[in-house]
Amino acid sequence: MKSIYTFWVKIPNVTKAIFWALLGTVFMTAMSVLIKYLGGTLPFVEVAWFRAFFGLIIISPFILNRGGLKAIYTKKIRMHLIRGVLAVLAMLSGFYAVTVLPLTLVTTLGFSRPLFMIPLAILFLHEVVKARRWSATIIGFIGILIAIRPSGEIEPAVLIALFSSFIFAIVMITTKKLSATEAPTTLMFYQGFLSSLFILPLCLFFWETPNINELILLFMLAIFGSLSVNCTIRALKLADTTIVSPIEYIRIIFATFAGFIIFMEIPSIWTLVGGLIIIFSTVYIAY
Repeated sequence: MKSIYTFWVKIPNVTKAIFWALLGTVFMTAMSVLIKYLGGTLPFVEVAWFRAFFGLIIISPFILNRGGLKAIYTKKIRMHLIRGVLAVLAMLSGFYAVTVLPLTLVTTLGFSRPLFMIPLAILFLHEVVKARRWSATIIGFIGILIAIRPSGEIEPAVLIALFSSFIFAIVMITTKKLSATEAPTTLMFYQGFLSSLFILPLCLFFWETPNINELILLFMLAIFGSLSVNCTIRALKLADTTIVSPIEYIRIIFATFAGFIIFMEIPSIWTLVGGLIIIFSTVYIAY
């Protein structure tokens, strides 16, 4: 164990950030699969509330271990409130998109997030983005266009998915600013608590009592979601947002595989070509 720890300490922070970001994409894909599956029998609003509420339960032991109320004490409650409202908007729109669109398509649309992220990071975080990173990100976006092959008629769910990406980009900006002083457990607590609180009225309006199997899957959904958020926060603490965000492009591999195996969704050759372009651009950005 000591040798592993020594090896980990010697790894550059940017490499660690890439590792955490990649691990986060694995958990995010697993969460998307469960959202889509559960969305076939339960309202997406209810699925979103259980994800937030169970996620809050999951991190409670870690909060107690860090000192209880001391662990969630913050001087930036206003920023947490803003982040909580934005997270709810991103979650509800994203959950709806996942339930109605093919998994590969909704994942690809989620990759528009770095396009919003880079100007937001420059504007609010004052990050320096050089021409090569801009160019690689633009190439990745071209890959997205190839993958989705936009036509004259756009489904409302596609626009909702893009809206979710935009709002989530702002959430990541607020996460980056808060992560400079707040611990990951503190960020996860306020997001889980505020999301549970804000979504509850809608959840009660659309309520359908889940069976025991659905409850187990909902709890697993919360576990995967909490792990994904934790990994993202750790990555953002170690590297610039514009480095961490494009790593999510790798998720198209996991989403395509899961969509085919679980939901019998067969991606087109254009989706695969676009995915390869996205992957190559991501590898270059990581390098």
